[in-house]
Amino acid sequence: MNRNMQMLEAMEKKTEEIINRVAQSQLVSIDLADYYTKGERHFIDIKDQLHMGLLLREKDFREFVATHDWSKYQDGFVAVGCSAEAIVPVWAYMLIATRLQPVAAKIVFGNPGDLEHSLFLDKLSGMDLSGFAGKKIVIKGCGEIAIPPSVFMELTRMLTPVAEKIMYGEPCSTVPVYSKGKMK
Repeated sequence: MNRNMQMLEAMEKKTEEIINRVAQSQLVSIDLADYYTKGERHFIDIKDQLHMGLLLREKDFREFVATHDWSKYQDGFVAVGCSAEAIVPVWAYMLIATRLQPVAAKIVFGNPGDLEHSLFLDKLSGMDLSGFAGKKIVIKGCGEIAIPPSVFMELTRMLTPVAEKIMYGEPCSTVPVYSKGKMK
């Protein structure tokens, strides 16, 4: 019985000695999901207005622009592009912009990914980087919100001049990305 008591005491002592090194580290974690702009997203695909899937007829397109219900984009974020391989005249995008400008919160040329990139950049552009000077930074990698790789690139570009280290992942399991003075 004495031996069992000694083993129990030793196990309890070891349990008390477990130290959360992640919590004690000087890592600063950035979760890009915190920079997500909430709101409805829309994609206007001009492909749907192409005659025979090949070309845009001005008269038909102007009719579409005149009769389309633009109110459904109220306060939304809208990407306007063409997913078909067709040459779309620039004036077509300009016509759509004239109708979206009074209702949409943001309009971008491109696809839904371009829209997300733009929305994230809007938020990141206002980021105060002084608090990251000389710090070890972990940019969180996984989450419920899909974040375009271009946003990770932009944040890394922004942080590189000020950070001591930049890592990707979770504080308990990171991939080194940048270390001041160590470019390989």
